[in-house]
Amino acid sequence: MNAVNRVDIRTAAVIGAGNMGSGIAQKIATEGYPVILVDMDEPLVQRGLGIIRATLEQGVERGIFRKEAVEGILGRVRGTADWSALAEADLVVEAVFEDLQVKRDVFRKLGKHCRPDAILATNTSSFFVRDLAQVTPRPERVFGLHYFYHPAKNRLVEVIRHEGSGKAEFDAAWSFQEAIGKTPIRSADAPGFVVNRFFVPWLNEAVRVLEEGSADIPTIEAAARKAFEIGMGPFELMNVTGVAIAMHAADTLGRELHPYYAPAARLRQQVDARKLWDLGGTPDPSRLPAVADRLLGAAFYCAAKLVEEKVASVEETDIGARVGLRWAMGPFQLINEVGVRRAAVLANAVVAGHGLTVPLLLQHADPRVGIPIHLVALGQRGRLTSVWIQRPDAMNALNEDVVQQLENAAGIALAMAEHGIVIGGSGKAFVAGADIRFFVENLRGGTFQRIHDFTARGQKLFRTLSGGRRPVVARVQGLALGGGAELALACDWIAASPKAAFGFPETGIGIYPGLGGTQRLPRRVGLPLAKYLVYTGQILGADQALAIGLCDQLATFSLLDAACEALAERGPAVPRSAPRAPRDPSWKPVWDFFDRYSVDQILSGQGDTGGNAQLERAVKRMREKSSLALRLSERLFDEGCDLPLEEGLDLELAHLQEIFSSPDALEGLSSLIEGRKPAFAGR
Repeated sequence: MNAVNRVDIRTAAVIGAGNMGSGIAQKIATEGYPVILVDMDEPLVQRGLGIIRATLEQGVERGIFRKEAVEGILGRVRGTADWSALAEADLVVEAVFEDLQVKRDVFRKLGKHCRPDAILATNTSSFFVRDLAQVTPRPERVFGLHYFYHPAKNRLVEVIRHEGSGKAEFDAAWSFQEAIGKTPIRSADAPGFVVNRFFVPWLNEAVRVLEEGSADIPTIEAAARKAFEIGMGPFELMNVTGVAIAMHAADTLGRELHPYYAPAARLRQQVDARKLWDLGGTPDPSRLPAVADRLLGAAFYCAAKLVEEKVASVEETDIGARVGLRWAMGPFQLINEVGVRRAAVLANAVVAGHGLTVPLLLQHADPRVGIPIHLVALGQRGRLTSVWIQRPDAMNALNEDVVQQLENAAGIALAMAEHGIVIGGSGKAFVAGADIRFFVENLRGGTFQRIHDFTARGQKLFRTLSGGRRPVVARVQGLALGGGAELALACDWIAASPKAAFGFPETGIGIYPGLGGTQRLPRRVGLPLAKYLVYTGQILGADQALAIGLCDQLATFSLLDAACEALAERGPAVPRSAPRAPRDPSWKPVWDFFDRYSVDQILSGQGDTGGNAQLERAVKRMREKSSLALRLSERLFDEGCDLPLEEGLDLELAHLQEIFSSPDALEGLSSLIEGRKPAFAGR
């Protein structure tokens, strides 16, 4: 996004109460927004509301929702067959079945019933957005919002802007996707958009392999699952999402792009027979490599071609695969994994017989480095230079590659920014900490030095972010945990959305905050509150964070970029001194308790909570943590609070080996990966 969004979306509407429409409406309502669900008649509306209720009740059975939460969600959904209700909506999403004339008729009606300032979007997967925009009186307010099934669960949404789309309206549509917990990616108004452009040919190639007699269905399924590290192969996926849908999508691609993309004859036959694919049988291991090569080649060609045609970027294509399709790696990660030369050979083997050539992106890639994939992107967001972490499927977790790219991008931004820098993350999280697997692998491998070097490099980078020539603002739109919260603290200013959450969970996994948390946090919120947050791992919502001074400004998603600009206008922050009293008087009992009692006194039961429920919970949580991590955190807090910040950060780094060499560190970190409670020594 290149502009500061100032268009607010407060009420949404969805046209079409089928499976997709009801799922979109459910997601919007789940995230706290009122939504109007519209269809042609009352029975269809009631069917849609029934789908939502049934899905939510399944969520209650699985422990995803509380019963009272379900009633709140349903209370935010209003079903109606009266299209005049659309006058209340700021955003309207069309989700009727894939028929161009039907969709055009819907958009003509929207032009009559919606407010002139309403944003109109189509969930089409097959048609050009421009073909729908042209039948409305305000085409600049029309976009594509292509959600993926099931839209209440799958986080991916493609945001499609046609040539006449307005910038501010696009930014508003994008921000709303962030607000409802989606992971948006950009797409040009092109056939198949991003994901279907390579996914549908991947399905089609599987059918061609079957049609040619090169392998049977169980063999193709097994080859796909192994090569792409996925739970369902192409035939099972078609059975789940609809065999006819795959054929119709391939029809569109074949018509608009090239006959290579057109449906295989065997696919048409299956649709005509109205049958699902028979998945029974035993895979033939001898045929797995050849089948995998065919499927990889199809994905490599189509992904490289769409990027070459500027439909989307390398990064957005990979995010689409990982988030929308749940592939372990995106097409370009796979290309680099097999090597660009072999990838080009595989792509050529698939398409040469169709008169196509390998895209230049693959032909010209340097085999020594592969195709560059930017986990951190440098750009412009309004007046501010943006540094964006793009690893949403991993909650933007910090690993060696991310830190290196963040270092490079931040260095360039600090040198070139005219008005300031904004650091943000894509998807649900700002940054949800460091990559735990990295720590576990190195502890088990006895290579602590890599952990030290990673932390030292991160600390060195974080020290450059505040108090410099240009202000640096953290745009915390979601989870900021552990290293993510420390990254935000290292910036001059922190702007937070209502969905932001801050937490320091390290002592619960046997370590302490090592990227400045024990030093910058007390200078922000005061030593007693810093101890409370680190000792307990308590996660604070945006309102609480603002109340104690952990963030500087709270803004809705539509105004979050403007808030970042406003903070940047204050200039670089002066060095912070720890406050001597809580900003919010309601926090005084917590302040006094952690100011008075040491870790040992609290753990031994000497801390007098006075019956305060919040303090009782805090003590209980502390007893679940690593006592070694708690004591080391306390030492770093107490010794560092009177030191200059730089010396305090050095102190934090100096104790790194002590904490990571303890059994608690390996136990706590491993337990998080394994999804179990840690068993710390001496608890």
